[in-house]
Amino acid sequence: MIKYKAVKPLSDAEEAEIQRKIASDPDAPEATNEQLAKARPFAEAFPDLAESIKRARGRPKVEAPKEAVTLRLDPETLARFKATGRNWRARMSEVLEKAKV
Repeated sequence: MIKYKAVKPLSDAEEAEIQRKIASDPDAPEATNEQLAKARPFAEAFPDLAESIKRARGRPKVEAPKEAVTLRLDPETLARFKATGRNWRARMSEVLEKAKV
């Protein structure tokens, strides 16, 4: 397990150097108070673009999601399915599906 140490705070000299470099960047001038007052959220400023890049989080919903269960099986039965290789759980599911009453 990796433990991360807390980052020590910047010294006044380090902070001053960072601020000096920020101020000297011609491509990213600091925003004025007037500009900040006019700022709007991205989705409000560009609604069509925001809608086009919007996406859902996580996996898409399925009609009939599978359900996780705990099942006790004989060791021999389990060993036989595992011996069939990868996706042995899917094959076990197929066998159970065929055995529906």
